[in-house]
Amino acid sequence: MPQFIEVEDKIFGPLTFKQFIYVAGGAGISFTAYSLLPFLLAIIFIAVFMGLGLALAFYKVNDKPFIEVLESAFKYVLGDKLYIWKKEPRQKKIEKKTGTGVLSPLDLPKLSDSKLKELSWSLDIQDYAK
Repeated sequence: MPQFIEVEDKIFGPLTFKQFIYVAGGAGISFTAYSLLPFLLAIIFIAVFMGLGLALAFYKVNDKPFIEVLESAFKYVLGDKLYIWKKEPRQKKIEKKTGTGVLSPLDLPKLSDSKLKELSWSLDIQDYAK
């Protein structure tokens, strides 16, 4: 019976195959930038690509690999977005009060099947009755 199937094997010293590819890719792009670009411009590219390679290899966000976070960010930025907003009219404040501070029966809502709605309505009424 295989055990620890979720743990990747360390192939290149302390690195897994994926980690090695990320670091080697960052180093390869950095070397190419160093060879082809002026030194000051190359430093910027080296910092970006080595940082990305190291982040892909080692950095985790909420126990998820950085590549999954990066993939989710690209899907969010490039994907379609649907914004739905339904404006509901504001209820007018109840100004009629009886002498006891309690609303008259004409101001009470009809009984609904939802006890939660009734409780919410009664709590809202107490704020206006004060």
